[in-house]
Amino acid sequence: MFFKTLGLGVLALAAPAVAMAQPIAPKVMVITMFGAETKPWLDNLQLSEKVAVPGLAADAPEVSCNGDLCVMTTTMGFADAATSTAAVALSDKFDLSKTYFIVAGIAGIDPSKGTLGSAAWADYVVDGGLFHRIGKADAPADWTSTIVELGAKAPGEKQGWGAGTEVYEMNKAVLDAAVAASKDTELADSEDAAAYRALYTQEAARAKPGVTVCTTVSADTYWHGAEIAREMAAHARTLTDGKADYCTSQMEDNATLTALKRAANAGKLDFNRVAVLRTASNFDRPHDGQGAAESLAAKSGGFGPATENAFRVGNAFAQDIVKNWDRYEAGLK
Repeated sequence: MFFKTLGLGVLALAAPAVAMAQPIAPKVMVITMFGAETKPWLDNLQLSEKVAVPGLAADAPEVSCNGDLCVMTTTMGFADAATSTAAVALSDKFDLSKTYFIVAGIAGIDPSKGTLGSAAWADYVVDGGLFHRIGKADAPADWTSTIVELGAKAPGEKQGWGAGTEVYEMNKAVLDAAVAASKDTELADSEDAAAYRALYTQEAARAKPGVTVCTTVSADTYWHGAEIAREMAAHARTLTDGKADYCTSQMEDNATLTALKRAANAGKLDFNRVAVLRTASNFDRPHDGQGAAESLAAKSGGFGPATENAFRVGNAFAQDIVKNWDRYEAGLK
């Protein structure tokens, strides 16, 4: 306690200075979307420091940390993903200037590109909702898709205008490092998943789960079926001049990346330190002889392996960053 002098020589008590807590500077921030994706991280790592962040969802209000790694949960969908990610990315409770971000969650998968439990690191992240759409019954008879890009006049034409958040190309150096660190990870599987994948004829669908690279498509709408999947794949190719190879579908990633990009533009983080991982909990279309509605409602056995493998594969990269910080600290070019 100390004194200060007021006018006319009167002494008064002055409040002691309050020490500001040092912001947490994790080497890795893991972003999950709901509790079952978060649970393996909390169960397997010592993340005893809980940091409440204003702006996070009421049912996921804290970021869990240790000295090197933190895990946050956005809750599902574009609105929650963007809002929660922005809350953490802009919070003064963290110094994220050198942090690597790993988005780690589950997805649907194209059976020609992978199987239940497979892990796919994203090379491109494409928004599967920002376009024009005309129902098949109302579209011209010669149209091959119900999707028309923004500002275009027919399917397959390039965009005339856009929001600027339709496509994110991930840093190849970080992507390569993620694959190298995780490609030999032992993946979880289940008898139910093995039995269900055996119903498919595609070689990739019938194989055991593995680690791969492909394009993920984001949409608030949980779509399902071969026809929509083909349209989404074509949409991704159109937006990337044929570079995107669609394989997984999920409900958050463009929103999450947009929040991170805004924070990067504000000088809070480095957008070149972001990786997106999605693991397959279900196929995005039915097998031969199965209807789309039946496929959507099916218990494929992939949910458990997918949530576990999002941790195993994501953590393999996270621990590589932590253990080899001298290589990662300055960024991967």
